[in-house]
Formats: sequence, structure tokens, C-alpha cells
Amino acid sequence: MDLKTRRKQRMEQLLGLAQAYQGWSRKELARAVGRDPTKLIPGSGIPKLDLVVDLAKLLDWPIGQVAGDLWVDEASTADEPGSGYSNVPTTNGATEPTPEVLETVADFDQLDEAAVQSQRDGRYTLAVNLARKAYACAPTPPQRALACNREAVAWDGLGQHTSALEAEQRGLLEPSIPTDLRLMLESNLANTYYTLWALAEARSLARDLIDFYDDEPPTRCRDRATQAFAYYVRGHAMRRLITTEPGRAQPHAERAKTDLETSSRLYRELAKELDEESYAGIANTCVGGIIEAEVTLGLRDAKSALDELAGGLDSVVDPRQCPAGDWLESYGWWCIFGCNIALRDVSDERDLQHHMAIFTNKADEIADRMNSWSLRERVFTMQYASHQRFVDWTGQTVPLTLDNDDLRALVGTMGRFPAFRETGWRLLQTARVVRNG
Repeated sequence: MDLKTRRKQRMEQLLGLAQAYQGWSRKELARAVGRDPTKLIPGSGIPKLDLVVDLAKLLDWPIGQVAGDLWVDEASTADEPGSGYSNVPTTNGATEPTPEVLETVADFDQLDEAAVQSQRDGRYTLAVNLARKAYACAPTPPQRALACNREAVAWDGLGQHTSALEAEQRGLLEPSIPTDLRLMLESNLANTYYTLWALAEARSLARDLIDFYDDEPPTRCRDRATQAFAYYVRGHAMRRLITTEPGRAQPHAERAKTDLETSSRLYRELAKELDEESYAGIANTCVGGIIEAEVTLGLRDAKSALDELAGGLDSVVDPRQCPAGDWLESYGWWCIFGCNIALRDVSDERDLQHHMAIFTNKADEIADRMNSWSLRERVFTMQYASHQRFVDWTGQTVPLTLDNDDLRALVGTMGRFPAFRETGWRLLQTARVVRNG
């Protein structure tokens, strides 16, 4: 069946569902969507936007869900830019399958191995397709849950965190899966909530994981990593709450400091035992978060904290020459922690702008090297906050300047982070776009 036929078939199915849901005849359905009954389905199989919106209303479905179900396309195997790093272990020596092989291979283990290797290689779109194919042919619930986890990690690599959320939730619906796999899925789900700024959900799920391991201390490395990750997520969620709930900044900072210290210790132990530098990099992210919490608690002054965070950037003078991985990303987050401290605790506006320029510029470079959308979201947010402080300080409504690359990154960030869209629109409304090239 060719692509056009498949698209028309899917369109016909959704129209039939809308007709049945409303209890209408074909003619009544056509009248409701403003179409001739004989021309409900376009020749290309791709409907215009107004028909998608009307279908969503008739089905009581989100518009995005209708659009997603209508879009039948060939599986993409294009390379995607990315860090080339994934926290998912892989089998040494695995080779990347060709698109032709993907059409014939239906063995779960082969597909799962190929999905992991694709993640390692930074080919995240291919990894998503492999994971979905593995899910479709998986004979057992644990294998389907594992495929969902692979898919979620690949979506995370693409910065598509809402899609990662759906994959993780789907995996957790599988019955009778091993406890360690369920806990790993839950820890990844907690982190996705954190990334999307759903902080109540993130800390609640992370707390449940921490409580579980308090009752049943982990012995295997995967469980120990999951425990460390749970402390990481709750610690950073509490750190973010310092900003969103300033009236409770002190208790939030205390919890953040304790959790991040625990996470850092656990990750450093794993890094030493397994000779795994990525764990040490995650621990370094925790160290930066601890510095931010300690400033809020009055355990150190803002100037010394900012000096320490800025000094750490000497390790990443040129991010383009640094290996993409958790060590490099950790210094991107150090920049964000520095911005948070400056915005809260630096009263001299000239000093504030100086610190913000240093940290946002370096974080932007690291975000580009890592292709990290979560870092980009923070960079744009901090740039906007810094600009607003500058306008308030000087009284000058000087617009921010965005070039073509900035604009593409901003649009991509708005699509990936629903909570950021309002800030994104404000940036677009106040920025001056410079077309380069």
C-alpha cells in the first residue's frame, strides 16, 4: 500500500469515528465540517488545518492528537545531531542497521540492541523507530516496557520531552515487569517531569523512589544508579522551588542541599567502582546545585559562589573541543545556577549584567555543542530575565538581538517546553531579528 493510500485510509477511519461518536449520517458530518459529502478526503490524504480542528472538536480530542494520528509517513532514518551519549548501557561492537534491514528484522533482541547503539551514536530519530518496532514485536510485558524506556531515552535526546513522557507512562502500564525496570522507568519519568517544570510531580515520584530504597537498600549497580538519580531529581526540583516559591526558600534549599549531597556521593561511588566518567559528571552537576542552595541558606556569600562557578568554566574554554557528555553538560548547568544566584542576590546592576553575560554566553555554547534543548530553554529564560533587568535599570527599551540560528533555536524550544511558550512569545515580540548569510 503506497503512502497516499495509507493517509487516505487513516483519514477515512477518523471521519468514521467522528460520525459514529456524534451519531450522524455522512451528510450531517459533511455539513458540520463544511465539506461536500463526496469530497471529505483530499486527494493527497492530507487535510487542511480547518478540517483537523473541526475533527478534533467532533471527537473531543486534542488537536495535536488528531494531527498526529492523521500524519502517516515513512519511518525516518535521518541522522539527528546530538551529544552521542546516552545513559543506557549498550553491547560493545553493535553495528548500526541499514534501513533495508529494519524492514525485515523482527527479532526483539536485535532491534533492542540496535536501538541502544543508535542512541549511543546520537541517531535519535532512528532509535525512536527501532524502539517502536521492538515494542510492536515484543512477546512479553517486560520487553515492551524496556522498549518504551528505549524510546523515551531517544525522545529525550531529541528534546521531545512530552513524547518521552508518553513513552514512559506507556511502559509503566505494562503488567508484571521486574521491579528494577519499573523503578528505572519511574526515575526517568520523574526526571521528565522535572525537565518540563512539573515540579510537584517530579518531587513526589522521586520521593516514592527514595522511600522504596530506604526500605530495600539497593545492591545491584542499576538499582544504585536509580537511587542516585532519584535524589538528583528531587534535589534539583527542590532547588528550582527556591525561585518559584520564594516564601519557602529556606526549607526548599535545605532539602535541595541534603538531596544533592547524597546524589553526588552515590554517583561518585559508582564512578569510582565502574570507572564511568559520566557518573562523575552528573555528580559535578549536583555540586553546582549545592552551591546555589548554600547561597540561599546563607552558608556562603553570592560573590564567592559566583567566582567558584565562573572558575569552573576554565575547564570548558572552548566547548567545541570538549567531548560531549555529562561532564560538559554539568558546566552548562553551573552557568544556569550562576544566573539564578546573580538574579536573586546581586544588587549592583552593572555586576549583574556582567555575570549574566558570562554565564549565558557559555551556557549557550555548551547547549549548542550538546544539542541540549533543556539548557537552551534555561538560556533563553535567563537572557530574557537579564534583559528585563537591564530595561528596568536604564529605562531604555533596547531590543534583544536574535540571528537566524537563535530564532531557529527559540522556535524549537517553544515547541518542546509548554511552560516556556509565553516567555518565548515575549522574546519574539521584543527582539530584533538579524538575518545573517
